[in-house]
Amino acid sequence: MNHSHRGRRLARLCGAGALVLPLSVLAQPVIEDLSDRSRTFYEQAEVREGASGNLMLLNQLDEQQREIQQLRGQVEELRHQLEQLRRDSQARYLDLEQRLASRGEAPQEVDAEAARQVAEASAGDGSAAPGADAQAAYQAAFQRVQARDFPAAIAAFEAFVADYPDTNLTANGHYWLGELYSAETRLEPAAAAFQTVLDDYPESNKVPDALYKLGLLKARQGQPDTSRELLQRLIADYPDSNAAVMGRDFLNDAGL
Repeated sequence: MNHSHRGRRLARLCGAGALVLPLSVLAQPVIEDLSDRSRTFYEQAEVREGASGNLMLLNQLDEQQREIQQLRGQVEELRHQLEQLRRDSQARYLDLEQRLASRGEAPQEVDAEAARQVAEASAGDGSAAPGADAQAAYQAAFQRVQARDFPAAIAAFEAFVADYPDTNLTANGHYWLGELYSAETRLEPAAAAFQTVLDDYPESNKVPDALYKLGLLKARQGQPDTSRELLQRLIADYPDSNAAVMGRDFLNDAGL
């Protein structure tokens, strides 16, 4: 009785045309298969995770590219500063040479001076007087110095000393290579060129100047003891030379 009574009540609640189901059916829970939906969820999670990883890689790549650009900018700035230092060195070198020449403290290496050296070629250094071709090559090389075309002057003097290795102007060629390399801040080749004058042409009149310039160069290279030895040798061996006077001044000013 109770069962039929409850059924009639349910029918009244649902309406006259409602389908009356057994209570056992109504009470049974609904179970839904979520296996496919769960798999889709995980697949979506994996996709999201992969996209996130790709985004991190892209961010890292962008950061590295920014760092590379910054480094390139720093390299360009350093290159600019180095070029400016090279130009300043050339300017100081030319100004020094002009001031010394105007005071009579350095030989005038102009065409007339080159011709005079040829005319007064000394046999005491064991070298031969240069012929017309050697003289013309030397004068052409020095014209590059006067024009302040240092790279061309270096090339011309390198060719001169190679083509005419045993004339009384060859030592001058090595000496001017030392000057030019130094003006270009190429200190090692400059030192080698001055040293060649001292070692291979000990009787040349360029020896005092080479000693002086090599002494200054060693100071620039951070070798004060070697610098002092060279300048003291200059003063002892060539005490009356203009180079010795400047060597004494440098020793006093530098405190060597």
